[in-house]
Amino acid sequence: MTNNQIHATEVTNQSIPIAISARHCHVNEEDFYYLFGRDAALQKWKELSQPGQFASQHVLTIKGPKGQIDKVRVLGPFRTATQVEISQTDAIKLGVTPPIRMSGDLEKSESITLIGPHGTLHKTQGLIIAQAHIHMAVSNAAAFNVQDKEIVTVEICGDGRQLRLMNVVVRVSSEFVLEMHVDTDEANAAALQQHSIGKLIKME
Repeated sequence: MTNNQIHATEVTNQSIPIAISARHCHVNEEDFYYLFGRDAALQKWKELSQPGQFASQHVLTIKGPKGQIDKVRVLGPFRTATQVEISQTDAIKLGVTPPIRMSGDLEKSESITLIGPHGTLHKTQGLIIAQAHIHMAVSNAAAFNVQDKEIVTVEICGDGRQLRLMNVVVRVSSEFVLEMHVDTDEANAAALQQHSIGKLIKME
């Protein structure tokens, strides 16, 4: 194999369920009360697939230099830092250029204005496009022979379309269940529906 060749190994022992992650916001407690009022409570609307995570009953508006998007869902529980995740299509509408980052990697990310029913808050950083990633339990990682933070490729099949998504990050934790998260732009490119599946490909 020459330096310009990459050997790909398809891991076929298990399929990966794929979830489509729409734009959303994580907030810290201080920002939540500023936006929704001191008497507000982060109330659960519905459970999400990852244990302990939930969509709340609260929505807010996000605003950029060129536009705004209403009814952005707030997820719980509280985070240590407020973070907004959008797609590239959303970024164009807002007039912003957020980096593609893993959740929590907010240093020098894009600024964004949050508008809630009780306040408006400008965050100098916190807006990102989430990098496609796979949540895995420790047992899943062993089955796929991958490690935390490893970069893989996933072949995903939509309705009449087949797409290989590269630079997918593996995230391993005893608190995770197996699921790949893609944003709405990635899902649309492959004509995906919720609960589609993918095949992991290790690049060697």
